[in-house]
Parts: sequence; structure tokens; C-alpha cells
Amino acid sequence: MSGLTHLQRQPVYLIVNADDYGYFSCVSRGILDAGCDGIVTATGVFANSPLLDEHLSWLSSHDRLDLGVHLNVTYGTPMSVAMAKILERYGGRFPGKFSMIRGMLTGFIRSEDVKSEWRAQIECLLGKGLPLRFLNSHEHIHMFPPLFRLLQDLAVEYDVPHIRHPTSEWSQRFEPGKIVRDVAMVMLGQVNRYCRKTVAPRFLGMSESGKLSIHYLQTRLSGLKRGQVYELMCHPGHYDPVEITSPHLSSYHDWEGELSLLTNARTWALLREHDIELIGYRDLVVVGGCLTVRSSEG
Repeated sequence: MSGLTHLQRQPVYLIVNADDYGYFSCVSRGILDAGCDGIVTATGVFANSPLLDEHLSWLSSHDRLDLGVHLNVTYGTPMSVAMAKILERYGGRFPGKFSMIRGMLTGFIRSEDVKSEWRAQIECLLGKGLPLRFLNSHEHIHMFPPLFRLLQDLAVEYDVPHIRHPTSEWSQRFEPGKIVRDVAMVMLGQVNRYCRKTVAPRFLGMSESGKLSIHYLQTRLSGLKRGQVYELMCHPGHYDPVEITSPHLSSYHDWEGELSLLTNARTWALLREHDIELIGYRDLVVVGGCLTVRSSEG
């Protein structure tokens, strides 16, 4: 061991970040199970959840779970007066990501309107006493370049140290929707790279978003580099067909499958096999423009 370099002695560092806390009660409870009994170390919270206070109360016994804002302008109802006025033509609800982007491209929705909405969501969670360690967005809409710049400004304004930089992985299955998504992510990433103000963990999980599998973990985890920091996006949860009635959501997500994957012994064995250490955003520090892990002494 004495002949190994400092990098070779380091493990792989992995944040396992569950999206959609507050989406549905069954999903939130599954995320908490994945944090308590599994490998999840962080979760992004929907501030505009209609049951927000109840869901936040469940977090009181999960202080090792890092929390951030899962910023949202594609699902549910807005929190800001300005956005509520704009969305009157849609019945007061967010119309979906493509309609939102179309609205921004045509000038019907301004970046400032989204900024006001996201500011309301951030301030809501800060007002509830949550320690916010990161920002990301529902359906990755912050990768739309005007919103990417906006998100960085909000991170500085509210002293939130980390934002997500999602990247494509190019799924091995030929699915037109995933190909379109991957191409779009590559193009948006190229545009956004010129205005990035923050460094972020290397992103995992895009190619099997909603349906992570053991095969995916076996393939991806074996290729991770020692000393590097990664974020694995996941969507664990319990599934309640009474609560979740959308056929689209039910077909996209395998909540129970991901919950099982993230809590089973086989996954824990994979982490040990590849010397992967689970961390949270609280463990990160930027040194010389590079993301590294805070020492236990510090």
C-alpha cells in the first residue's frame, strides 16, 4: 500500500440523490426508506407540494439526508403571484415542459417570471428551516440556457453551494424519446459550458432515468475513477395506484423497483467491490476550482 499514489488510495465518492420528494406521499415515504435502509444520501424537495408541511415533518428523523430544492415549473401549481397570473390560461397549473419552453421562446413567459417563481420556492423551504445544499430542477428544465444562467444567479443569491449539471449517457436501447433527450442534453450542455460558474459531481443515471437496474449499476460503477465525485440520480418510492393516477407517470417510473435496487444487499456489495464511499453534498468542498471531499478532521 505504501507504493500507491494519493489518488490510488482514495475511494470513489458517490452521492445518491433521489428526486421528487413531495411529489406524492407514497414517493416521499419510499425516498425516506431508501435513505434509512439503502444508499440514498440526498433528496430534492418539491416546494410547491400541496402536502409540503406534512412531508417535511417526516424528515425530522432523517438528519443525514442532504436536502435541496427540486425547482419546478412543469408540474402542479405555482407559488408566485406573477406566475399564477400568467398561467390563468392553463387553469392555473404548469402546462408541462414543452409548453413552458415554448412560452419562453415566444416571450409569453419571461425568464424573470421563472426567477420569481423559483425564488418563491427557495424562500419557502428556507422559511421552513431547511438547510439547502443544492439546487436542481424537475425534468432538468434548468438546462434551457436562459434558465441555467438564472439558476446560477439564484445559487449565489441564496448561498446554495451546488447545482446539478446533468449529462447524457446514450442509452443502449433504441428508444426515440431517449435519443431526442440525449441529443438535446448534449447540445444544451455545450451551450451552458461557457457560462458555468460552479463545478459539480459527474452525473450518472440519465440513460435509465425512472428505471435504474442492477445491470446499469454493475456497468457504470465498475468504470468510475478513484478520487472523483459522482452524483447518481434516482427515483425510488412506493407506488400507490390510488394516489398516482397518471398512466404516463406509471409507465415512466418503476418506483418500487428502484427502491428495491437501492436497498438490497447486492447493491451494497457492488459499492464494496468497487471501493465506493457514500457521501453527501455536506462533505464537498471546492479547492482550486476542483471538487473534492472534506477531510474527516475538517
